[in-house]
Amino acid sequence: MSFPDSVPPRPAARPGVPPRSAVWPVGLPRRLDAHDLALFRVAADRRWPGARAVLPRLSRSADHGLLWFGVAAAMAATRSPRARRAALRGVASLALASATVNMVAKRSVRRPRPILELVPLVRQLKRQPITTSFPSGHSASAAAFATGVALESRGWGAVVAPVAFSVAASRVYTGVHYPGDVLVGAALGVGAAFAVRGLVPTRRQLPTPGRPHTNAPVLPGGKHLVVVVNSASGTAAAQSAAVRDALPLAEVMECAPQDLTAAFEKAARRGRALGVCGGDGTVNRAAAAAAQYDVPLAVFPGGTLNHFAKDLGIDEVQDTARALASGDAVKVDLGRFTPGPDGAAAGYFVNTFSLGVYPELVRLREHWSPRIGSWAAGVLAAYRVLGGERPLEAELHGSRRALWLLFAGNCLYQRLGPAPARRFDLADGLLDVRVVHGGRLPGLRLLAAALAGPLSRSPTHAAERLRRLHIEGLSPDTPVAYDGEVTHVQGELLVDKLSEALTVYLPLARP
Repeated sequence: MSFPDSVPPRPAARPGVPPRSAVWPVGLPRRLDAHDLALFRVAADRRWPGARAVLPRLSRSADHGLLWFGVAAAMAATRSPRARRAALRGVASLALASATVNMVAKRSVRRPRPILELVPLVRQLKRQPITTSFPSGHSASAAAFATGVALESRGWGAVVAPVAFSVAASRVYTGVHYPGDVLVGAALGVGAAFAVRGLVPTRRQLPTPGRPHTNAPVLPGGKHLVVVVNSASGTAAAQSAAVRDALPLAEVMECAPQDLTAAFEKAARRGRALGVCGGDGTVNRAAAAAAQYDVPLAVFPGGTLNHFAKDLGIDEVQDTARALASGDAVKVDLGRFTPGPDGAAAGYFVNTFSLGVYPELVRLREHWSPRIGSWAAGVLAAYRVLGGERPLEAELHGSRRALWLLFAGNCLYQRLGPAPARRFDLADGLLDVRVVHGGRLPGLRLLAAALAGPLSRSPTHAAERLRRLHIEGLSPDTPVAYDGEVTHVQGELLVDKLSEALTVYLPLARP
């Protein structure tokens, strides 16, 4: 994102060897000055086989960051969550580096460009830059993008790094920068990428979710694994093909949503491990079957959101395939809600359980999403729900209360900088309980609760860590949402945890 700089260079020096201030900022040792000019002369005099057809074009393609935006778009088009994260981090790093170079560094050190007479004419750019020389904005952008990508994905970083190095080298080859300009620009770009990582940590920086680690059956190639695919879920169709390619020995069953429960029970009885490909609602049913039949669970993200898989750190089919080949797994808690302290379980949840406006929001979103898409359906559902619903009446801790929302998360949700809430430990034995009290302006109350995060208290909302939650006085047909599914309850409800009830395949090391 090397934007044109409005600061004009100093008047050009007379032809010939430039004065010291034209080669390096005034006040620095003459030795640095001499070394930089000497290196520039060496680069200008040296033959670069094959470079004439590539480097000038590559240098021009990186103007205004266009090359890197194109690379980021190509990475995002792969539909790989890891590639998309790497592309986004690369662009964010580039933006910070470009702003630093063009708004601060170039305005602070107004260094003229090199003397073009030293560079062969065939190497020179057709359109010469008019900005100051120090530091190199192209080098900063290239280094920032490549470093940002590599911090998120080593594989993509290895692909992008040679291109970034070539862009930086092209700035000296074409004679528009001294080597010192390029080196300092690249250093600023690397620093910008690490600054972005300080604000939003990469996946490898985050602790591995779930504890303790455990061993599960080693199933190379998916042998003795039965995978149930929700054919109506998100990207499950494409992921199903990826599962077959990565695990040729696995048995893959594609089912309609109404047949999933029976399919999971059948698969759990037949295989040494149960695989699931779908969104959170599909994973919910698979988790219940895996816990009931005491078999490990292999999760392949194939839904629209995939919160459970993301919190585990599973992005792609290959992540789970590696864990199956090594037998690496973690223990994970399973949330449960029952009609009373001694009743049979009404349902389980791997992510969240909620009462109040959210169940109705889920119902309306699912009703409209096939026609207008999930995002638009969510916005419309929120508008309808917050404008027309009344607070829920329930009894908590012996007192009757009006509630807009009661949320219970399976393990504690946390925030990390501006990143969305997520869980770092999926076996902490706790419920993340948040309550939005009744009153006027439900939208503002819900927003205040969302911004406040866990373990907060105010007149509008409260948050606590609990091991169990007892709710009484629910009216008949009170809607309950759990992992994107909706059911109805009444009277008394107990929400608690089955600690470390699930064994889930998860590779120990992140790529």
